[in-house]
Amino acid sequence: MTHRFPDSAAAAWRLCVAPMIDVTDRHCRYFHRLLAPQARLYTEMITTGALMHGDVARHLDFDPAEKPLALQLGGSEPEALAASARLGRRWGYDEINLNCGCPSERVQKGAFGACLMAEPALVADCVKAMQDAVDIPVTVKHRLGLDYDDSYGFVRDFVGTLHEAGCRVFIVHARNAVLKGLSPKDNREIPPLRYDAALRLKADFPDAAIVLNGGIADAAQALRLARQFDGVMLGRAAWHTPGVLSDIARGMDPAVRLPEPAQVVQSMVRYAAREVAKGVPLRMIARAMLGWMSGRKGARQWRRSLSDPKLLNQNDAGLLERAWAELVSREGPTGPESLPGAPFST
Repeated sequence: MTHRFPDSAAAAWRLCVAPMIDVTDRHCRYFHRLLAPQARLYTEMITTGALMHGDVARHLDFDPAEKPLALQLGGSEPEALAASARLGRRWGYDEINLNCGCPSERVQKGAFGACLMAEPALVADCVKAMQDAVDIPVTVKHRLGLDYDDSYGFVRDFVGTLHEAGCRVFIVHARNAVLKGLSPKDNREIPPLRYDAALRLKADFPDAAIVLNGGIADAAQALRLARQFDGVMLGRAAWHTPGVLSDIARGMDPAVRLPEPAQVVQSMVRYAAREVAKGVPLRMIARAMLGWMSGRKGARQWRRSLSDPKLLNQNDAGLLERAWAELVSREGPTGPESLPGAPFST
């Protein structure tokens, strides 16, 4: 099957939000989409076993507003990955991404994630099987190396093997993965960042899109790095300070139409009301918004309101609107706009 890409790979992956387990669920992605209309969003890693033997709809359902949206898969068996990729294509995803970067012990026991970097031929077989199964991009997210081997040749040969298999988009978490002795959290912080090695990949594979991930904390840094790579992928910064996504989106395209904060609130109130009516706890929706007001007067009260168990247990979507109104009142007449009369259309 022909492997087709969007017209402009650089534009398609220019701003991405990383797949994060227990973070980038569909509610978080809906919120992030409001903040950055052109960003490419990724699901949490979903294992092939979960799709082959679990509730497929629960894992794959999403709101159409989330697109463009990539499905990240965890697995190491070509046939299972191909079948899972077909499911993702059938559900309407825009990309299938293979996880070759997660260092957790649970993932290692399943023989996938970062440990796959030691088996590039197997990863190439997995990529080819998925490419044969779907007509959307098959991409790989990986680290620079394993444990304490900082040799550039290791990642160059890994990427080269996948490049020969037809992969043309590589999301590079610019650190090594230490498989023994470091927790997943430590693996995001302790192995040193090596942006220079990622830049060498871009030079060595000029026809591939190299998207940089790791250590990107603010808009100025993201915009600077986006000029050196084909795109940037934000991880924890998008969770802890999600407003950074709007700052980056505006910096990448000053003409982009972003909703005002009050319009985002109204959209989330409507979304939350729909989801709560389906039985989704409000806390699952509100948690993605906790850090949104960081740096603004009233941010502490905003966070307190949206994390108060007593208030959340009422499952009243109006809590979001009331928290916003409280923040507006604290900022006074020179603060942000009040809730508009006409809702922003999403």
